[in-house]
Amino acid sequence: MSILRPFLSRIVRQGRLTVIDPDGGEEHFGTPTPAFPEVTIRFTSRKGMRRIILDPRLGAAEAFMDGEMRIERGDIMELITLIRANTPWDRGAKLKDKTAAGETVDWLKTRINSINRRSRSRANVAHHYDIGNDLYRLFLDSDMQYSCAYWPRADMTLEEAQAAKKAHIAAKLALAPGQRILDIGCGWGGMAITLAKLAEVEVLGITLSEEQLALAKERAAAAGVADRVTFELIDYRDLAARDAGRFDRIVSVGMFEHVGARNFETFFRAAANLMTADGVMLLHTIGRFGKPGATDAFTRKYIFPGGYIPALSETLAASEKSRLIVTDVETLRLHYALTLRQWYARTLAHEAEIVQMMGMRFFRMWTFYLAGATSAFESGGMGNYQIQFARSRHALPLTRDYIGEAERDYRERV
Repeated sequence: MSILRPFLSRIVRQGRLTVIDPDGGEEHFGTPTPAFPEVTIRFTSRKGMRRIILDPRLGAAEAFMDGEMRIERGDIMELITLIRANTPWDRGAKLKDKTAAGETVDWLKTRINSINRRSRSRANVAHHYDIGNDLYRLFLDSDMQYSCAYWPRADMTLEEAQAAKKAHIAAKLALAPGQRILDIGCGWGGMAITLAKLAEVEVLGITLSEEQLALAKERAAAAGVADRVTFELIDYRDLAARDAGRFDRIVSVGMFEHVGARNFETFFRAAANLMTADGVMLLHTIGRFGKPGATDAFTRKYIFPGGYIPALSETLAASEKSRLIVTDVETLRLHYALTLRQWYARTLAHEAEIVQMMGMRFFRMWTFYLAGATSAFESGGMGNYQIQFARSRHALPLTRDYIGEAERDYRERV
């Protein structure tokens, strides 16, 4: 227990964490506090304890995944919430689980890992999205929206909040009949199909996931919009070389996080080249509050290899190189936390199916991922940005009134 005591006593001050070592020794950290969880964990081996000391985030994940750290009171969501709630980003707190040298190594690994040439990008996408559509059906909403929902009211269902997200984004695109729309990172096609239903537009959705592509095509046909909605397995860089100046509007939801820090300028240059002279783009992405950072080892290894969450400063600086005009920025602070808690609850509800499909180690890894992401949006330095860009200062109305007017109409129709 002595190897964990200094770390845990410094971190856990509010709420109660009880730790039981492999010999049955028990120690308590923190003080019971309203709104803070009380959690008990048991280590089945000293190896699991050492893993956490060597790398608290990756070590805790792998100890949990391998059954070396078991939760006897509470669950993994409550454990990570307890840790994060004691170190809120908003108040300047840090986990301090890395030395300055360790942070530098993480920064370098993130940049190297996110070079993301074409073949690497496709392999990274397959790692996360080609593990089977059946898994995603179990915890996503009925439209299979795998990105932050929009919660005008906290009591909405996940389906309602995802529909509200699509209406919110569609309104910012200033749609008009006859426009050609590009959806970069189209997922399973829900956004593209919705846009085609809301306006008489043509939509091309592109993805690097074969699983997503096949289902997106099926869904467009079932929705009766296959004549106006098509999907293609192609890299955005290759599309820019082929279809320059073709699109009136671009939407990209939850894809920019996979571009990689080294490719931000390339992405915006491609987007600018793909748009008409009066084109508009709406970029919906996870983003860091504050300055640029690094991707943690657990996420790099198990969840999003090649991925990087950008700071707003990095995103805007990269877009400026292509003379894209930032016409609107909205920060969604807690919307993803609400979304992730819904995904987590649905994942727990389908534990038996997921374990049968993917195995217990995967199920533990997935719940650790969802719990960690939730805490990052509730107490850590993560949020979501919706950034609207235009190639011309004349492309959009002078005020934002058009967004609210269109959104009210679209919400009744999605």
